Amino acid sequence: MTDNSLMRTVKNLFIGRERDLAERGLFHKLSLVALLAWVGLGADGLSSSCYGPEEAYKVLLAHPSLALFVAIMTTATVVIICASYSQIIALFPAGGGGYVVASRLLSPTAGVVSGSALLIDYVLTISISVASGMDALFSFLPESWLAWKLAAAVAGILFLTVLNLRGVRESVLLLVPVFSLFLLTHTFAVLYAFGTHAGALAALPGDTVKAVHGASAEIGVFGVIALLLRAYSMGAGTYTGIEAVSNGLPILREPRVRTGRRTMVLMAISLGGMVAGLLVAYLLLGVHPVAGKTLNAVLLEQLAAGWPAWLGGTFVKVALTSAAALLLIAAQAGFLDGPRVLANMALDRWMPSRFTALSDRFVTLNGVLIMGAAALLVLLLTRGAVDLLVVLYSINVFITFSLSQLGMVRHWWQVRHAEAAWWRRLAINAVGLALTSFILVTLVVLKFHDGGWVTLLMTTALVALAFAVRRHYESVRKQLTNLDSIVEVAELPPPPGSKDFAPASNRTAVVLVNGFNGLGLHTLLGAVRLFGGGFRRMVFVQIGVLDAGNFKGTDEIERLRGHVQREGERYVRFVQTRGGEAEAVTAVGHEVLDELGKLVPNLVARHANVVFFTGQLVFERETVFTRLLHNYTAFALQRRLFLRGLPCAIVPIRVLEPVA
Repeated sequence: MTDNSLMRTVKNLFIGRERDLAERGLFHKLSLVALLAWVGLGADGLSSSCYGPEEAYKVLLAHPSLALFVAIMTTATVVIICASYSQIIALFPAGGGGYVVASRLLSPTAGVVSGSALLIDYVLTISISVASGMDALFSFLPESWLAWKLAAAVAGILFLTVLNLRGVRESVLLLVPVFSLFLLTHTFAVLYAFGTHAGALAALPGDTVKAVHGASAEIGVFGVIALLLRAYSMGAGTYTGIEAVSNGLPILREPRVRTGRRTMVLMAISLGGMVAGLLVAYLLLGVHPVAGKTLNAVLLEQLAAGWPAWLGGTFVKVALTSAAALLLIAAQAGFLDGPRVLANMALDRWMPSRFTALSDRFVTLNGVLIMGAAALLVLLLTRGAVDLLVVLYSINVFITFSLSQLGMVRHWWQVRHAEAAWWRRLAINAVGLALTSFILVTLVVLKFHDGGWVTLLMTTALVALAFAVRRHYESVRKQLTNLDSIVEVAELPPPPGSKDFAPASNRTAVVLVNGFNGLGLHTLLGAVRLFGGGFRRMVFVQIGVLDAGNFKGTDEIERLRGHVQREGERYVRFVQTRGGEAEAVTAVGHEVLDELGKLVPNLVARHANVVFFTGQLVFERETVFTRLLHNYTAFALQRRLFLRGLPCAIVPIRVLEPVA
């Protein structure tokens, strides 16, 4: 077995076989219904009940009765944010993540800030979800095993990375039973706490009022308000998964808006109910932190304390194992939506264009790998400390929340004369803006010196990188506009009797092009110049590359296919009107080299003395930056053709100006 076949066998085993673009119902098979979207995207929100309520409740340990107010405030916030994002889903049916919303409704700069904040947040989503999952799992394991917790977290991230390389649907289907088990065990725990403490539950409103009076006498009215606001803001990690649904619309089943809204309803009910239920359950049982255990673990152990030992122990272990597994599922939001944000920014030239590429499983391969690697780095640097990760985690999503809500408020105001119910929709987003902005400011103030500055610094650095990438691409684009004059000349009628491409030998030139543009024409003219026009026939090969921007449905693929064919035909007409023979060969696929590999044998069989030509940008000052931002497909193609014994010439397209 050759090295290539061995690698392909290993790849097929762990990641899966290549998907066929012609497969019947491909998009239907890849998409998620509302229930699966709730698992894959909503798990991030629901899993925050493993640490969000705990962070809020710890602030109130001196006055635990105030937890009822925090529960009400938190539930109301979840409902309001979900309602406002439901409107975003309706307005952006192709996907309305924070980057897209801010870019279109505010400005490209606002979009970059929102997108960069989201990328950092999704990396932290993966890290904190896996780290918190290990905390839940090791809460009931022997204390001597704690030394292996970080290693287990690293293994968790590696496992999820490989799982997501297989594809969205496969990664989500595997996790449905775990999601269901968490929901059942924790819902039962909350209801059991209510049932066994029904008397205390009924007296809770009155007791809370008395507790407020007592707290007011002790720390003052403003002290009570400040305490409530601090607890409310410290539980801000609760809301971090809500944005994932609007950003993940492209992977939802048609009709996407309806599927997205159903997913938001499921998320609002499950997240709001679970967080409020846990806070009240903590209060009813008088739960207090125990070293080495999560607050949920303490709650479950107290609930099961009166049960038979085997039953109580089994229930606690099953519930905490499901919590650990759910937190692993929650990391899916980072793997599902992080690469999508990267791809959207790359399509707009704020990030390297390679992040738009799809694998043969139609997964944004580079995006998944970079998210997994970044999350692994954060996990190792923080050593999986959840309390530190929570501080880093919750700030960024509220930057995106606030910008998205601001954009929506602006939109409804601008369409107020055309939209009958504009005031109601504006009111929903305005309330969402007020809430998310308040939480953002509070988090920055409270958490800045505790590590929040690190998150803001990382986000600022990523924004600066995005502007550097955009500046580079714009600089290259401007320098290459000189080639556009070739297109203008090429579209002029040739002189009567033109024989510029008249057959002059038995050689065939196969020219790899990407659209009828200056780059392609420069490559064609360079080929003619190199061989003195000595070709019998010109064959133009164009591959329509499926990427995150156009892999959205069968109609999009057919439009791409038609566009590629039309562009190839323009080259054919250009040569034929100048006395030459020409044909166009086109294909659509996820990767240029793979598709060319399928076409080359047929081209060589049909034409004698084939010489391949392709163009390549050559920078006067080549740096790591230029190598990262531009593909070098021409060199890879040349190597493959050389191995087949076929000649391939690269026509240089010089970029003379230094590019930052």
